[in-house]
Amino acid sequence: MASASLLKSSPVLDKSEWVKGQSLRQTSASVVRCLPNGPSSLTIRAGSYADELVKTAKTIASPGRGILAMDESNATCGKRLASIGLENTEANRQAYRTLLVSAPGLGKYISGAILFEETLYQSTVDGKKMVDVLVEQNIVPGIKVDKGLVPLAGSNDESWCQGLDGLASRTAAYYQQGARFAKWRTVVSIPNGPSALAVKEAAWGLARYAAISQDNGLVPIVEPEILLDGEHGIDRTFEVAQKVWAEVFFYLAENNVMFEGILLKPSMVTPGAECKERATPEKVADYTLKLLHRRIPPAVPGIMASFLSGGQSEVEATLNLNAMNQGPNPWHVSFSYARALQNTCLKTWGGRPENVKAAQEALLIRASANSLAQLGKYTGEGESEEAKKGMFVKGYVY
Repeated sequence: MASASLLKSSPVLDKSEWVKGQSLRQTSASVVRCLPNGPSSLTIRAGSYADELVKTAKTIASPGRGILAMDESNATCGKRLASIGLENTEANRQAYRTLLVSAPGLGKYISGAILFEETLYQSTVDGKKMVDVLVEQNIVPGIKVDKGLVPLAGSNDESWCQGLDGLASRTAAYYQQGARFAKWRTVVSIPNGPSALAVKEAAWGLARYAAISQDNGLVPIVEPEILLDGEHGIDRTFEVAQKVWAEVFFYLAENNVMFEGILLKPSMVTPGAECKERATPEKVADYTLKLLHRRIPPAVPGIMASFLSGGQSEVEATLNLNAMNQGPNPWHVSFSYARALQNTCLKTWGGRPENVKAAQEALLIRASANSLAQLGKYTGEGESEEAKKGMFVKGYVY
């Protein structure tokens, strides 16, 4: 019964609450112990932020809304800017990010925005803090906290995600700056194995990151991305995803992570991007939901599915999400999209001030479409040809 307090219904976080932040710290004990008759005991980590974590997670997982991922590194943002003929300067990055966060009415469809560190501390072109603009839109600010992928020694040319060193102090500082959730992206490659070493390293790193983030007031998004590179079929993706998520939840439990205070960001289960046999949205939804039902506890409040490697078109990503919401799910199933929200917006802007309004309208069209998909009401009617173009990039580096 000691853990019941962690499972009780919590109200959605009001935007004023995550600004005040410190006033939400609870005085509950940092550890709750269930003592059976025997000498062993079950320890459940709660922490001083327990109630706030649950509220933040529920706010992000609110009906008809999802996450705008705009946490591209400066180098990756530079590639996006280069695609429209712009230099990779702080001023140009600032202009583009200002366009995104200030789109009128964005908070109707977007509940959270993942930021790069530069953006968390950055102001808009009008001199207003990016974080404040998001809060005014009723959007929870989040922060990318990993330090990128590096080669994993002893593996089959696989990677591991660095960034645990100093993470506690960094997450505490991000909380003070206004962030309320965090992102850590690690990847698993099917063509390269994946090796047992790579899967275990990915799962352990995610679990340590999640525990440290919760200790410092940030809801961790748990994201082991199954890369789309390869010629494998959908059944192979499903097989690997089952193994990866089993390892992830084993180590989350080992690290006493509170499941009610996390969000998941799984890749949808699709064939490899170079597989000749494509899958319908209905088949993708069927495989993805089967995976989630087998591996994800219902205590987790939100599944923010993604196509981070840009393997689908904007429309395909939305159709797949819509198919997943045609029946009841034990968790809120929504989106966390980067290019699947931004692609048409970026091209419409083209770096020209006179195109800002049209670009924001393009962003709102995509956000509105995905909002409908989260509610299971998207039809795909009236979509532009640009939104139907695929976005896969082989060997994509985020």
